[in-house]
Amino acid sequence: QVQLIESGGGLVQAGGSLRLSCAASGLTFSLYPMGWFRQAPGEEREFVAAITSRSSSTNYGPSVKDRFAISRDNAKNLVYLQMNSLKPEDTAVYYCAAGQRAFGAASSSGHDYNYWGQGTQVTISS
Repeated sequence: QVQLIESGGGLVQAGGSLRLSCAASGLTFSLYPMGWFRQAPGEEREFVAAITSRSSSTNYGPSVKDRFAISRDNAKNLVYLQMNSLKPEDTAVYYCAAGQRAFGAASSSGHDYNYWGQGTQVTISS
């Protein structure tokens, strides 16, 4: 079965950096777009970033654009989220997701993803 396992979360001070990783198994990883979403307590799930299967296109949520970068390594079945200039409002559980459609777009809609990881907590202190 498809598994997505996130890692790399933790507690950092504002202004710091973290790199999240997501290891995928059970699917032909190189065919599918991948996304990162986050959810803070009491908030709705928010789109963070997405990348197409061959890394030809990326997409970012407005609150993270110019601070975060998504990338992938199809040889290792990994997708990354490099997070810089972190702010307290970036505090959330971050989820990795695999797209529904092979060679699909780097969509910002959660409805376009059908596999999700368990999440990794990111906490930014002020």
